[in-house]
Formats: sequence, structure tokens, C-alpha cells
Amino acid sequence: MKGPSSVEVIQVSLDFGKGKIPVGRLARRQGTIYFAYESDFLERGLEISPFHLPLKPGVSAFDRFLFEGLPGVFHDSLPDGWGRLLLDRYVRSQGADPKLLTALDRLSWVGKQGLGALVYEPGIALGYGQEPLDLDLVASAVQQVLEGTAEDVLEQLLSLGGSSAGARPKALVNVSQSKRSIIHGLETPSQGFSPWLVKFRTRDDGLDAGAIEYVYALMAKDAGVEMPHVHLFPAHHGPGYFATMRFDRDGDSRFHMHTAAGLLHTDFRTPALDYQDLLALTFHLTRDIREVEKMYRLAVFNVLAHNRDDHAKNFSFLMNEQGEWKFAPAYDLTFSFGVGGEQSTMVMGEGRYPQAEHLLKLGIHANLGKPQSARIIEQTQAALDSWAGLARQYGVADASIQRIAKEIGP
Repeated sequence: MKGPSSVEVIQVSLDFGKGKIPVGRLARRQGTIYFAYESDFLERGLEISPFHLPLKPGVSAFDRFLFEGLPGVFHDSLPDGWGRLLLDRYVRSQGADPKLLTALDRLSWVGKQGLGALVYEPGIALGYGQEPLDLDLVASAVQQVLEGTAEDVLEQLLSLGGSSAGARPKALVNVSQSKRSIIHGLETPSQGFSPWLVKFRTRDDGLDAGAIEYVYALMAKDAGVEMPHVHLFPAHHGPGYFATMRFDRDGDSRFHMHTAAGLLHTDFRTPALDYQDLLALTFHLTRDIREVEKMYRLAVFNVLAHNRDDHAKNFSFLMNEQGEWKFAPAYDLTFSFGVGGEQSTMVMGEGRYPQAEHLLKLGIHANLGKPQSARIIEQTQAALDSWAGLARQYGVADASIQRIAKEIGP
């Protein structure tokens, strides 16, 4: 492996599935990271991050204390939580100090394996096989790592999910149409396979965490929230592993992916956004009221379903090779508490006790109209009425059913 602090320059490219398009270069000098666009890329007119990294010639520097000194669009590529834990453990197992890894070093580990269409060179390639994956064995390896008892599985897990974001352990896999065959997901899937992301529980999660998230996805779909395909894979222990089809891929095509946190340069760990901000961002970026409605539906679902971990990294946008932006399908929907028990994203200034009345005002403020906003709220409340029945059907524990029903019931 390369040693810590070994990368001083990173070439950034976009790969929409038709070959790399050089974007620019990141360079680190005396602790500060600089970026400059390639002149050819400037002529293309593709705005990969229009607010904080607009297309312009010359060199830009960034706040050393936000996003590890990176612009938000590139920081979006860095794993946090599980992926960061894996890399740090792996680097330490190789006799190096992960504290010496810089943001550019970490981008080199992402290489071409990150979510979205951004590619970083030089990249570090990890070995992996194409033999079928056993999710129970992967889950067992995950638990060993979380308990600090395994080093021999670190490289395998790093290659499976080290580039994914979020706190919960994940694996990027390719799944057959029948859902009976699962293989490694780093390469473009062969015919009959599609790219998926599978989640595993942490030590703080119950055995039914995957089933709860699966039922939440079903309810969100019934509420009119745009969702990717989801599946609950069987597990040896517990009702199953939650999986979602990757929306940053479509066959051979890849989409540039950017979170609201990265777009707005806001630290998701210190919530400060209101859904008014996210709705305004959606319209400014897409210029499409239909995309605004998608964001609004997700806001309504998050509030009424008591998903209070609705921070700025849990909303993303996708850009195609023509530079057109869309609001990404929803992800990370489950029963949760935010910081201090409050909604991580406020609703018309209300964070602790947002109600349907706040959501109605939010819809009117976003120019969706009172009748349409009210219909969306009613549709969501009706979808949530199916919680107990669906939860029992998919193996959620009775204690979880009762606990969640208290919070999302009328």
C-alpha cells in the first residue's frame, strides 16, 4: 500500500460511462488544498457544483476547517462512519498511522470506486473476486470488525463498501434479476445483474433494523415518495438485510451525485437547515416544480414517519452528462431520532414538534398550493396507517412495532 501523506496531487475526472472527462486537479501545499479546472472542461459548461465551485479559470483554496479542506463536491466522495472506520483499521493493520492520512490520500482510496461519476487518480486498487457472496458471512465479518476482533477481513470489506457514506455498514454488490445470486459490485454488472447496496446492522441496531427500513421504504412508496427498488434479503439471524438498487447507475451509465450538504457547504453534524432551504435549493438547481414536489413529499414523510435523522447529507441530486439536474430518489428512511430528539431539518422554523400544520405552510410557501399540499399530507398519513400490518408481515419485533406506532400514529 502507499504510505500516509503520499498523495500531493489528485487528477479529478468525470465518467458518465463513456470514458473519463478530465475535470481539474487538486493539490496540497503546506496543509492547504487548492483546485483548478482544466481549460477544456471550462469550455464544456458542466457545472458540477454551481454554488461553491463555479466554473472559472484560476486556482481556488478552501476553508481548512470545513470538509477537511476540500470543496463540498469532492468531500461528498469521501466515506464517513463505516467506510472511514474500515480504512483507518486497514491502514493501522499495515503498520501505518491513519491520523497521518490527508483528504487527498483518502480520495486516492476512493479512486474510481466511489458513488456517482467522479473519478480520482492516482487510485489504489483493492483485490476482489467474482465468486458469489454470502450475506451472512459478510454480516459476520462486519460484526467482528465492529467488535475489534478481526483484521483478516478488512481488505475484503473495504473493497465491498469502503467508498460508501453513512454510519451503517454497507456492501456494494451486483444482484441477479432473480435476486438469488449476489457478487462483488465494483465492476459494471454483467448482463442479468444490476448494482445494489446492502446494509448491515451496527451493534446498536436490533436484529429487525433491516426489516424496519424495508417497511419504511414500502410506506414511502405508497406515500408517493420517489424510491429506488428495494429488497429484503433473507438472513440467518433476524428477518433480513435491507437492500436498495443504486440510483447513481443505470446500466452502463453513471450520474454525478451531489448532496445538499456538499452543495450548500453546510456541516450536516450541526443541523442548521430548514426544509424551506431544501425546497428553494431544489427549484434553483432543477428549475422544475415537479422536482420541488418530490422534495416536499420526502419532507412530509420524514416528519410524519418520525425520521428525525434527516440531515443535509441524506438529500442528494443527480446530474447527467448534459448538465441536467434532478432530485435523487430517497434513501436512509427509517425510524430515528435527531440531535436532542429534534428534527435534523426544521419545518418553517419548527424543529422539536413539527406538525401537519407546519408542513401545510411549507407546501404553500413552496408554491405547491394548499389543496395539493393537503393531499400529499393525507396520502402520507394513509400510507403510515399500514405500519403495524406490514411490520408484522416482514418480521419486525413486537416491541419495535409498538414503540414506532406510538410516534407515527394519529
